[in-house]
Amino acid sequence: MANEHSDWTQRIIDEFRANDGTVTSASFGRGLVLLHHVGAKSGTVRVTPVMGIRTDDDTWLIAASKAGAPENPGWYHNLRAHPDITIEAPGEGEVAVHVEELTGAARDAGWTRFTTRAPGFLEYEKKTTRVIPVLALHRVDR
Repeated sequence: MANEHSDWTQRIIDEFRANDGTVTSASFGRGLVLLHHVGAKSGTVRVTPVMGIRTDDDTWLIAASKAGAPENPGWYHNLRAHPDITIEAPGEGEVAVHVEELTGAARDAGWTRFTTRAPGFLEYEKKTTRVIPVLALHRVDR
């Protein structure tokens, strides 16, 4: 199962890179960013595709939904440990960003953006008792 997920993830990354951020095979369109993150414990550099909602020229939102699993995804812990990362964004290539976890009303507003854009996020929320984190990725290289 892990290999199937790894293979799927790599296919998404390859398609993203081959098409300037467009991924049609899984109907993501231009709605993904690739997170380059460092393992909190291992120090290993990883690349993970996640849905990214652009809020302005310098900010993207991501949600640590893990499809409604009871725990946050590993990349969430990596970003908390190492918040200065690079993303690959559609039409922009690599962008240096600083990660900020949103709280309170800002988190709730960000979460509403996800559930409005992709109603499947409502199903993820129903499957878990945790509050799904929403993180802002703020550009730092301008």
